[in-house]
Amino acid sequence: MNKSESKYNNTALLMNQALIELLNKKDYDYITIKEICVKAGVNRSTFYLHYDTIDDLLDESIRNINKQFLNYFDNTEEKFIEKINKSPKEDLILVTSKYLTPYLMFMKDNRTIYEVAIKHSNIMHTHEKFNSLNKYIFKPIFRRFDIDDKAGNYMILYYLNGVNAIISEWIRNGCKDEIEYIEKIIVDCVRPCLENRSL
Repeated sequence: MNKSESKYNNTALLMNQALIELLNKKDYDYITIKEICVKAGVNRSTFYLHYDTIDDLLDESIRNINKQFLNYFDNTEEKFIEKINKSPKEDLILVTSKYLTPYLMFMKDNRTIYEVAIKHSNIMHTHEKFNSLNKYIFKPIFRRFDIDDKAGNYMILYYLNGVNAIISEWIRNGCKDEIEYIEKIIVDCVRPCLENRSL
């Protein structure tokens, strides 16, 4: 990447961050290009060099957040989705340090993103992400444990809402508790129901 490309990408990143910070304070429909530019320290013409609309900036911000999130996980392994049908059942239990540590690290390092995703789930496409996770990861795993789709839907709602409640409280308290402590709470809450199912 040459110096010009690097400057272009850094400016885009500043505008991504500005949008997320503004979303943490106000509704999307009331955010203006002028506010984004002031927060990012760029002029209006620079905004239009990168984007046609705020929607374009939002789409790019979501893509960057997803990429940043995945970078917290071990990408050297074979894709998890491809392993679901052939992995030993014990490897399919996601309530372990292997999955919780990077997840919680991302949340701690990116508290504002988490808060924005909760406040603005409609524009952050949170529901679409849940449906995708449910279809490609959770349902196939539940089937391996002989849990039907109806019961699986209830179980995953219990799991996700419970984990989100724990993380929200942790973030509200400034992430003062160690990640290992929060992991243990999540595992203690969730694993009893999983351990009732034979591996």
